[in-house]
Amino acid sequence: MRRFTLLVAIIMALVVPQVINASNGVTYGPSASAFSIETNESAQQVKLRIYKAGLGGKPVKTINMKRNAAGSTLWQASVKGDLQGMFYTFDVKYGGKFMGECPGIWATAVGVNGHRGAIIDMVNTNPQGWSADKRPNIAAKDLIIYEMHHRDFSIDESSGIQHKGKFLALTEPRAIDHLKSLGVNAVHILPSFDYASVDETRLDEPQYNWGYDPVNYNVPEGGYSTDPYKPEARIREFKQMVQALHKAGIKVILDVVYNHTWNIDGSNFQRTRPDYFYRKNADGTYSNGSGCGNETASEREAMREFMVESVNYWVEEYHIDGFRFDLMGVHDIETMNTIRAALPQDIFIYGEGWSAGSCAIPNEQLAMKANISRMPGIAAFSDEMRDALRGPWNSNSKAAFLGGVKGNEESIKFGIVGAIEHPGVDYSKVNYSKAPYATEPTQMIAYVSCHDDMCLVDRLKASIQGATIDELIRLDLLAQTVVMTSQGVPFMLSGEEMLRDKQGVHNSFESPDSINHLDWGNLERYPQVMEYYKGLIALRKAHPAFHMGSADMVRRNLDFLPTENCLVAFHINGRNVPGETWGDIYVAFNTHKRARTIEVPDGTYTIVCRNLKCDLTGITTVTAADGKVTVPAQSALIIHN
Repeated sequence: MRRFTLLVAIIMALVVPQVINASNGVTYGPSASAFSIETNESAQQVKLRIYKAGLGGKPVKTINMKRNAAGSTLWQASVKGDLQGMFYTFDVKYGGKFMGECPGIWATAVGVNGHRGAIIDMVNTNPQGWSADKRPNIAAKDLIIYEMHHRDFSIDESSGIQHKGKFLALTEPRAIDHLKSLGVNAVHILPSFDYASVDETRLDEPQYNWGYDPVNYNVPEGGYSTDPYKPEARIREFKQMVQALHKAGIKVILDVVYNHTWNIDGSNFQRTRPDYFYRKNADGTYSNGSGCGNETASEREAMREFMVESVNYWVEEYHIDGFRFDLMGVHDIETMNTIRAALPQDIFIYGEGWSAGSCAIPNEQLAMKANISRMPGIAAFSDEMRDALRGPWNSNSKAAFLGGVKGNEESIKFGIVGAIEHPGVDYSKVNYSKAPYATEPTQMIAYVSCHDDMCLVDRLKASIQGATIDELIRLDLLAQTVVMTSQGVPFMLSGEEMLRDKQGVHNSFESPDSINHLDWGNLERYPQVMEYYKGLIALRKAHPAFHMGSADMVRRNLDFLPTENCLVAFHINGRNVPGETWGDIYVAFNTHKRARTIEVPDGTYTIVCRNLKCDLTGITTVTAADGKVTVPAQSALIIHN
């Protein structure tokens, strides 16, 4: 595809002056615009239609595109005149039948609801100062990721945000100040490309979806813009959001969903190259490893090239800092490694190391969690840590470590070391992975909750019957302390710092705002939660001992204290960690409803985390004259000398 891009660029330079974005399906020029589309070999005809509007009306021009050479799969057309502000579609004929109009797979600007491509000059979408925008310089080991949905974050009146549910919400001081105060340095935004389930012509009506139903992969979603009818608006406003976050020192990670399309027959893939982009089973049916009715064939050359060029486009045009791959286990290992090699090394890549069903190619070829060691520089979520903390994924009512259920300790330890090989972990007792899957701790995402499944408070309520609000808060803070002191890359769901709940809804992908919204009023109702999160994040950021970034350093400097039921504790020798100012660091997690003790060398220690407080400057001191210190009930303890 890069050769194709170069070819089109050369051709356009000859026929169209001042060519911009030469691989988009359309290349705009003030005196002529050039169009191109790749099809299967069996394509019989391609019609290009030009429209005045992004929706409705009849075409003002219909052009029969031509192959660029006999037998070629590349079709081209040049249309004279200044077409800026116009719209276009392709319609490909196979077997005597046209497949239906679409903007092709390479559209980078579209009209309302994404049915037609838009002809624009992308330079005009750049906000003031865009050329000076720089990605924050934050290493993978130093990231603290905050996952959010645009609408959830800002839709409630309590947010005080003007642009509710929009990209521009993240340009407002209220939003930026909150993120900076919390201390996170990377925002993971749920799918923000053009998706199908929200009708952009009815944005005055309540509509909700997470966005895992892709239509146009290289265009921002119009529902998050102030005007989906204006193609430039969604692009400019997305860039303004990125620019504002970058100015605040916060990276922007894009959730990408290349593993499936929202449907098959209506998809841009199917309408341009039928059945090429999808895997099929031996019986000819479509494989459904995504659980959404189809799975894409990343191992095929054009699909792999599409994924590589798409992520590169988001990096180059929108200055994106990282990618979270939805159901990464559906993609093949070679494609993920190709993507990693094609992107700058400071772009962080991670994903779900599983599929939602059986795929049409063997697991040995897929980017599953178990194969992460074969994908250097790519991370996977640790469901080991998640489920050991809160309970198994297949039962909302079963508790685990947080509920005082024994037997989860080795899985917690697995997460603490970042899923690497470590002599202190008994892998035979780990819940899912019976062997380390990461070669470096930065290949593991540490988390206890995300958009999918219950949020943390709901899961605690469902699995610990009769839990009081005090108990819920204590266990919430304890859970995040495990996450933030692990050697993996920590990840949290937005609103957990506000004691978020979704009224027990497990899969809220299309639930109303009343379920999904963040209640910013909880910051005043439960101020101790936000304060603890702030202190915990500040502690992690200030002390390299909690994010060493090297498996060898973790093995040399982190050791576990004797494990007990519902009590996990570890020691870090901070003297051997570059940049660390603390000496011996002890961290303990106690989920018993009574205090427990751990054994430490005699001496005086500074307490930085205990009960409902976390303060890296120190809360008080404790003397372990008898070699023991007390860990409060359902709480974490962090001390150092």
